[in-house]
Amino acid sequence: MSNSETRRGLIEKVWAAAWGHGDVDALDQLLSPAYLRHGTDRHPQDLNAFKASIVSTRAAFPDLVTTIDDIVLEGDRAAIRWHSSGTHETSFLGVPATKRRVDASGATFARFEGDRIVEEHVTWDPRALLSALGIIRVGQD
Repeated sequence: MSNSETRRGLIEKVWAAAWGHGDVDALDQLLSPAYLRHGTDRHPQDLNAFKASIVSTRAAFPDLVTTIDDIVLEGDRAAIRWHSSGTHETSFLGVPATKRRVDASGATFARFEGDRIVEEHVTWDPRALLSALGIIRVGQD
């Protein structure tokens, strides 16, 4: 099995465990202890903060399903396109439960050192989530 095939399989396995089943300790198989995740916040998340964000997201959206649409691997880099859907059942980021079904999508760009990801840059549109929850209106006159 090639290094790319091994990495692809590990990404798919760990994402399914963490995002799909809430087993955030599975991330230890894929992410370095020095892991940093850059996203919509000004400061990057470390591994423990990322695990906590998955736990809180899954608590708010207990039926959350995250699907990997594409993985492109080249050298020490991975690009992962994904989408998620779930029902907003409990408070999330200060927003009380709306009971609405929401969809979100984005991309994660990862950098490996050896067999572990040390850094990710995640891009997605949080306005789309807030719009789906009925908190803001996007694209309306």
